[in-house]
Amino acid sequence: MRKGTPRGKSHSKRPVTLEVPEWVKMTPEEVEKIIVNLAKKGYTKPMIGQILRDQYGIPLVKGFLGKKLTKILVGNNVQPQIPDDLQALLQHASRTIAHLEQHPKDMFSLRGLEITESKILRLSKYYRRQGVLPQDWKYKPRAASFT
Repeated sequence: MRKGTPRGKSHSKRPVTLEVPEWVKMTPEEVEKIIVNLAKKGYTKPMIGQILRDQYGIPLVKGFLGKKLTKILVGNNVQPQIPDDLQALLQHASRTIAHLEQHPKDMFSLRGLEITESKILRLSKYYRRQGVLPQDWKYKPRAASFT
């Protein structure tokens, strides 16, 4: 068996240091304003980080501003109501449910929906415990209705 990952190393890497690179000519206030504007337009935190990296040449927000992107969004009161990872799982579940409505005998997709809904329930339980989601937030599993 081969060592490491057998599928290559094409994914991006994080910068080695948190130092501000010399090619960035923006002030921290300008970067924070860009972050707030992007969040108000509806971009998620990963998308904001990617836009800052690709369009503005800022490799890491924490190295540039000294605080994480989440702290900036919370400080300016523009954080999303549902965290990004939970939102992605909810979207995946809704796409799978739409697929199962058209193809009710697709048992592989049904199993995938059960796994996704399990992840949603575990993650929502964690976020309720941490105070990120309200205590009365609920997700109703729909996998049982397709069996």
